[in-house]
Amino acid sequence: MVEIGVYLPQVSLPYPDILARARSVEELGFGSLWFYDHLYSPGQPDRDSLEAWTLATYVLAHTERLHVGHLVLCNNFRHPALLAKMAATLGVLSDGRFELGLGSGSVEAEHRQAGIDWGTAAERSERLAEALGVLEAMSGGGPAEFRGRHYRLDGLPNLPAGPRPRLHVGGIGPRRTLPLVARHADVWSVPTYGLAGWEESRRLLDEQCAAVGRDPAEIETSHEAVLVLAPDEPSLAEARAGAERRYGGPGWGLAAGGYVGTPAMVAERIAETAAKGVSLFVFFTHDRADRRTLELFAERVAPELR
Repeated sequence: MVEIGVYLPQVSLPYPDILARARSVEELGFGSLWFYDHLYSPGQPDRDSLEAWTLATYVLAHTERLHVGHLVLCNNFRHPALLAKMAATLGVLSDGRFELGLGSGSVEAEHRQAGIDWGTAAERSERLAEALGVLEAMSGGGPAEFRGRHYRLDGLPNLPAGPRPRLHVGGIGPRRTLPLVARHADVWSVPTYGLAGWEESRRLLDEQCAAVGRDPAEIETSHEAVLVLAPDEPSLAEARAGAERRYGGPGWGLAAGGYVGTPAMVAERIAETAAKGVSLFVFFTHDRADRRTLELFAERVAPELR
């Protein structure tokens, strides 16, 4: 069986609406719900946008089975020692339902505006690599030791240790990202912009795994993608048009890697991708997780994936 998650960007959504969607996701059998981690919605500074960690904690507290995470947390916003403590605590409080996604940061403007160090791509990747090392060092409860250029631990405890969250690292960069995935990730998250060439990236990841002596089968592959689902062909055109308005930019990968169609078409596409080794699908729905689309998926797509 494949896992299906729902990505819900928390822009311009009051928290009761987010919670209602989260409960629908849980009730209808989806496995996970995902948020972004930005100080404000990129390109939409005048829109409401709830803080990522606080929101995930709130949703976990108001659900029972749903896994919740971020694609991805920005490493620059939280010292990794604090992040490790937060993750351990939330893992305990949620009975292991927290999923930890971490990246090097993607929006320079919010860093500049907040006075947070940005740095070059190489510097951000170096910080991320060290942060992943800190998380690993603290995952057993400590006392943790770590020596790096950016971070240092000296016998730091982390109790209660809590269940270790599944670690997601996203991106397709062959020089910096894929080596980090090979060394640290439980899940390699292929972002929307990388869907067109993800199979070649998977081959490169296998090479990185060989270089560090890791079995590539230990790393799950996840697709983050736009889902356009309609009950029949006549209504599909309207749904696709809505998706193109919301997710039409090249970074969203709608044309290159979106999952578009009727239930039968989408089920077939998911099955084809799963056969290539993808086990987790995290979908931006064309209508921001409208319950009608979630019900359609649960009733007519999910049964075909079992």
